[in-house]
Amino acid sequence: MVDSKENPEKPSLHQFEDSTVQDSFDDGVLKEKKIVADAEAVSLGFEGVDEKTVLRKMDIRLIPMLSALYLLAFLDRGNIGNAKIEGLIDDLHMTGPQYNWTLTVFFFTYCVFELPSNLLLKKLRPSRWLPLIMVAWGIVMTLMGVVNNYGGLLATRLMLGVAEAGLYPGVAYYITLWYPRHRAQFRQALFFSAASVAGAFSGLLAYGIAKMDGVGGYAGWRWIFILEGLLTVLVALIAPFAIHDSPETATFLTEAERRFVIHSLRIQNSADNHEMVQEDDKFQMRYVIDAFLDWQIWLGLFMYWGITCPLYGISLFLPSIIKDLGYTSSTAQLLTVPIYITAAIVAVIAAYVSDRRKQRSPFILFFMGMIGIGFIICIASAGRDVPGVMYFGIFVAVVGIYPAFPGNVTWLSVNIAGDYKRAAGMAIYIGLGNLAGAMSSNFYRSQDAPEYILGHSLELAFVVVGMIAAVVLRMAYQHINKKRDAMDPSEYPENPDSLGDRSPLFRYML
Repeated sequence: MVDSKENPEKPSLHQFEDSTVQDSFDDGVLKEKKIVADAEAVSLGFEGVDEKTVLRKMDIRLIPMLSALYLLAFLDRGNIGNAKIEGLIDDLHMTGPQYNWTLTVFFFTYCVFELPSNLLLKKLRPSRWLPLIMVAWGIVMTLMGVVNNYGGLLATRLMLGVAEAGLYPGVAYYITLWYPRHRAQFRQALFFSAASVAGAFSGLLAYGIAKMDGVGGYAGWRWIFILEGLLTVLVALIAPFAIHDSPETATFLTEAERRFVIHSLRIQNSADNHEMVQEDDKFQMRYVIDAFLDWQIWLGLFMYWGITCPLYGISLFLPSIIKDLGYTSSTAQLLTVPIYITAAIVAVIAAYVSDRRKQRSPFILFFMGMIGIGFIICIASAGRDVPGVMYFGIFVAVVGIYPAFPGNVTWLSVNIAGDYKRAAGMAIYIGLGNLAGAMSSNFYRSQDAPEYILGHSLELAFVVVGMIAAVVLRMAYQHINKKRDAMDPSEYPENPDSLGDRSPLFRYML
């Protein structure tokens, strides 16, 4: 294949609007490029389509509801940490290890049910499936507020994992059905930043709800579960009217805009803007098998664990870690707020820059480095009676976690081609990746308070391994891309564009 640097690329659709701001400032060249781009737009039926307008329409119609769904999911998943410091353990006569086990079992069912849920999302309509599982976990969350013993809490946490399993991998996959890969991380970050907002909101909400202690004969921690569960069910009833199934059926787009979006998705992975053949719409088991055998998923898992171990360790134990520094429960709840708000802002800014640069790995590695530095600060300050420094270390770690996570999920998702394979691959990746939650839920033991040296050290170890995996993954992608660049078209197999990410026409994003 001829190197694209030696031959000007055929203008892609996302360049129509910006075709007059290319590398050269020569008026004649610019005019010629605009004429070529406009001619291509007319020939493909996209005349008058403005990409910024299309993206704005999709952002307004898709992202707010997706963010609301994930905010509530993360709120319901992590509020047990807030309930703990409001008396949950004492009222249910639980030990520290029993509490950690209630955190762990959630991830077992969460992992197992992600793959079937993502395949059902592909088979069924997202506007039906996502609200349905949302109603399910809202009911489970409400019932968690009326359990009377350790067994009851354990059972509800197991069922919460079943119900919530389909949301994050489902929405992460759903975004790839609408946005091309160089536009995806910003939207993933907007969606995922809801998790950090949930962390902040959880502290504020728990602070307020805990004041209901004794109302109706229920303890304050019970009302945290009950009211947040009812809120989830209420939003789920609205969700079907705010979720659009696919670009093909999006009524808020014109016919030309729908064709533009579909074509943009089909050329996104090609070296020469060639429209890749899509897989059959009918499900076949070979797509799942292909995903299970894909080397990049298994290598990427170590990177994923390097981010999700700290993510879950912090989200489940942050109120307790701060309280053990010497603060009251109320103050600890409130001190979680600035950490999460800052993390959300940084995540969105980082994703915007990453999309503009069309690079993933440099940003992932930078923010994973921040996570590591944060835990090093925590370990170094342990036992020195400097709670402010420990708090700062946690602050740095969290601000690294929330930009790194959407980056790593987006990086893998855009490098898997084929709708069913991507749906299966992302479910496998996120499902097995979330076993990190099962591990990290046991890192912070009550007997290690307030230093938690063991927990911080284990998190640091996972971050280091994850960074090594990210470097190896990038090097592997670079090697394959260069190998494919050097191939002659005569060496291509028959129907190369039907091979997905194994096609010599496919280029991995770095």
